[in-house]
Amino acid sequence: MSEDNYAVVLSCCASCGVTEVDDIKLMECAACDLARYCSDECLKDHIPQHKEACKKRMAELRDELLFRQPESSHLGDCPICMTPLSLDLSTKSIVTSCCSKEICNGCNYANQKREFEGKLERKCPFCRKLAPSTMDEVDKQTMKRIEANDPVAMRQWGREQYIKGNYSRAFEYLTKAAELGDITAHDSLSCMYHNGQGVEKDRGKEIYHMEEAAIGGHPKARHNLGVYEVNRGWIERGVKHFIIAANLGLEQSMEDLPVSYSIGNDSKELVSQEDLVGVRRAYQATIDATKSPQREAAEMWRKGLELRGRDELELAI
Repeated sequence: MSEDNYAVVLSCCASCGVTEVDDIKLMECAACDLARYCSDECLKDHIPQHKEACKKRMAELRDELLFRQPESSHLGDCPICMTPLSLDLSTKSIVTSCCSKEICNGCNYANQKREFEGKLERKCPFCRKLAPSTMDEVDKQTMKRIEANDPVAMRQWGREQYIKGNYSRAFEYLTKAAELGDITAHDSLSCMYHNGQGVEKDRGKEIYHMEEAAIGGHPKARHNLGVYEVNRGWIERGVKHFIIAANLGLEQSMEDLPVSYSIGNDSKELVSQEDLVGVRRAYQATIDATKSPQREAAEMWRKGLELRGRDELELAI
């Protein structure tokens, strides 16, 4: 259908054909962009005729959203130095309990160094509140953020409950966090639906939350979607997911990206050498963007502490 014909169709009620004028306003189908109606009655009357086209268009719109390359990962930038956060959360960032901010190791290190040299009280590097000295204080701050409907705090608390084995409680908090837009919570819920932890196993809901996380820029969820698609034989779709995840800086997707596959004696190229070079460049550019002199200094300091602790342990033995 041409753009002109499409515009004409949308200017009329898909059921009775009445044209939109000053006193008649048409409402769009809630699920797709193919039809508009002048009343609820016309919408109900047209459902049997519109159902198949609507379902097909819904799938197309979902794929357009699903395969769109996010501008950055779900982590975004450090709120202090405004440099993209690394995907390696275990050693390269912290989440504060007082304000629920994800702070990079570089800014956290710089703040700790300033406080040590100036003999200052320990404070949050972002909101400057006094740092908690006990786990009870951390829990109180987290619960205060939860009461303020902070999705990050809800997700963090949910993950703590998960680690403790309280899956039902974890599911409750992660669900609330996901409803408030937390991308990591969607990924965690996908895993819980897959494993049947705190909820019955549900393949449909597992894939839904995996897709929501991928759309939000979660590279690991995107990679898992790629594995899912490849395993069910939709290899081209899987390759698209791997490429998007690699562009977001996920090394596993870069390594696992299939460039071709064979069916019998026939071989089909999935990614051209030119495109593969482009993906590698995008992957490396994303990794490089997360680096800074301050973060490198923090990493050297962390490794130094590990070595010193190991030496002290060996001496004690």
